[in-house]
Amino acid sequence: MDTLAVVLTAPENLALSRIDLTDPTDDDVVVDVAWSGISTGTERLLWTGRMPHFPGMGYPLVPGYESVGRVTRAGPASGGRVGELVFVPGARCFGPVRGLFGGAARRLVVPGARAVCISETLGERGVLLALAATAQHAIGAAGAALPDLIVGHGVLGRVLARLTLLAGGSPTVWERNPARADNATGYPVIDPASDPRRNYAAIYDASGDPALLDTLISCLAPGGEVVLAGFYSEPLQFAFAPAFMREARIRVAAQWQETDLAFVTRAAGTGQLSLDGLITHRQAPDRAADAYRTAFDDPECLKMVLDWRACA
Repeated sequence: MDTLAVVLTAPENLALSRIDLTDPTDDDVVVDVAWSGISTGTERLLWTGRMPHFPGMGYPLVPGYESVGRVTRAGPASGGRVGELVFVPGARCFGPVRGLFGGAARRLVVPGARAVCISETLGERGVLLALAATAQHAIGAAGAALPDLIVGHGVLGRVLARLTLLAGGSPTVWERNPARADNATGYPVIDPASDPRRNYAAIYDASGDPALLDTLISCLAPGGEVVLAGFYSEPLQFAFAPAFMREARIRVAAQWQETDLAFVTRAAGTGQLSLDGLITHRQAPDRAADAYRTAFDDPECLKMVLDWRACA
């Protein structure tokens, strides 16, 4: 088998290419992808060439870890069923072409355990499950306090706020861009310059801005915590004295786990967690280069989705 896939051959050099797929084993399923999302965090770093080194890093590579499609073939030991709508958080099935994370393709071969069955009602919104799981992992850590301040009202910040409300919290969200202050239900979105409060107990940063740490620490209550929930390409640093005076804690929220994905998949499928209003842009894969630039450069683009359904 082969597939059409987005291939980054070098930083800022992208093509839609037909490449061979690894033959499926008895443990694998074959998924025909309907939609794949573009991440403005990790994929932006791959696009610019600023991605910190990870195992499997290098070019050429197939990016993407937010794919939704339908199982068209299921190996006898895969646990999958033909016809299931599934979420796939990336794949490594492209032979010599690296898969980091390998989801931006028309067809994928993945172990059955990595293809998570989702509700038919989610449709294209299923691409948001990875970000939702990332948010859930941040607030669901053992002993974690729910955020009373969330920094950034992009997709991650919005899902963090919705999950916080679902858990019984009451967050405030900072957002400097007025165009991103919309679609907030149940929580206020304010410009940080207008916020005099300096006693937040738990601040969750979803902006990915490495220069914000001193500002966030200055807004903490004594013993408060800053949670780094974004992805940071530059070293982070902070002034010691203000952090010392507040006995500040800093926590890094790492990659989501299967339990996080299971939680948000169930919550989104039952309607407890809304993923509405987060996908703002869609593009055909043959316009992938334009789609990536829009996703990274247009402040009005919350989430860009590639629609693979018309591709052979």
